[in-house]
Amino acid sequence: MNPDLKQQILSLAVSLREEVIAIRRHLHQYPELSCREEATAAFISQKLTEYGISHTTGVGVTGVVGRIEGKKPGSRCIALRADMDALPIEEENDLPFRSLHPGVMHACGHDVHMANLLGAAKILQTLRDRFEGTVKLIFQPSEETYPGGAIRMIDQGVLENPRPSHVIALHVINTLKAGEIGMRSGAYMASTDEIFITVKGKGGHAATPSQVIDPILIASHIVVALQQIVSRHANPVTPTVVSFGRITGEGRTNIIPPEVKLEGTIRTYDEAWRKEIHQRIITLATGLASSMGGSADVVVSHGYPFLYNDPDLTNGIFQLSSEYLGSENVKELEQRMTAEDFAYFARELPSCLFRLGVANRETGLCSNIHTATFDPDERSLETGMGIMAWVTVKLLMHNEE
Repeated sequence: MNPDLKQQILSLAVSLREEVIAIRRHLHQYPELSCREEATAAFISQKLTEYGISHTTGVGVTGVVGRIEGKKPGSRCIALRADMDALPIEEENDLPFRSLHPGVMHACGHDVHMANLLGAAKILQTLRDRFEGTVKLIFQPSEETYPGGAIRMIDQGVLENPRPSHVIALHVINTLKAGEIGMRSGAYMASTDEIFITVKGKGGHAATPSQVIDPILIASHIVVALQQIVSRHANPVTPTVVSFGRITGEGRTNIIPPEVKLEGTIRTYDEAWRKEIHQRIITLATGLASSMGGSADVVVSHGYPFLYNDPDLTNGIFQLSSEYLGSENVKELEQRMTAEDFAYFARELPSCLFRLGVANRETGLCSNIHTATFDPDERSLETGMGIMAWVTVKLLMHNEE
């Protein structure tokens, strides 16, 4: 291996920093919701064309798949993935490049992910004579909305012709500062399912409770009782969360409504327990409502599986990242109860999703993702595109060294 490879990638990342920041700001100004990423896909396609990278559009509705061929392109393949969609959040940041689409914002950092992958793609295109095989660039729509874009792209053959040996992705995180990355080997992110419960009773005047069947009271008991599934039925060493984020009862101070709707989420790491908890929720909610004179209709919407980072790949990326950034800037992370449809790629092939630090507490850039004030330190883009290119080239050179 030519010993100047690391310095070459470091220099390319520095030279591309302003261009990639401009890409991120453009994407941030024009966010699009899940499965509506038409302008985003067109912009990515334009950039890949500028870089001389062949690609296909319209994969998984609005996805884009690029292809960079090194020496002996059929010998091996690695796929790199970035998600494209934004969230239904009204941005509160006072920025010259704030979202121009009312009620829509890249509050999860997907603009960073796309810009990072485009920067890494340009570096890899420049270095394509330095590695053997093919790099597949997967720009994936609809990570934020079930059933997710990953499974659609997989069903349409994104992991075939050629079939990658590994799939790699990154995701921003506000608990690490810009210049740092982190990862965890093995089970890293939880599965996610959605709960929809409609509690039916008999409405009436709030001052005559004996003449009604109060669905608000029944719903309250259900919310409290379902926590006992976690505390008394889940294995204590298996992380499990049951949370409700929305309760809707269209009554008034003196009107008890005829029904109440509950919406929540289930998170865990064990597929057998995941199936069991679904049934326990249905049984408990319907039985409790019936015992109180009402009824409950329960729908559990099956979401993403838990995300498993392949240990060999993840440990290898950890070591390579330490070589590139210095070991003090590569952190081992704890498990998270958040979810990612990248888990579908990880079910198919050895994969790794690692974290890109974007915080700068000295300048106040530390808001969490999925908030209206999320604003990453853009210096992280130099780190992200460089580390993605470095890891990819090193993995494709592995058999030569």
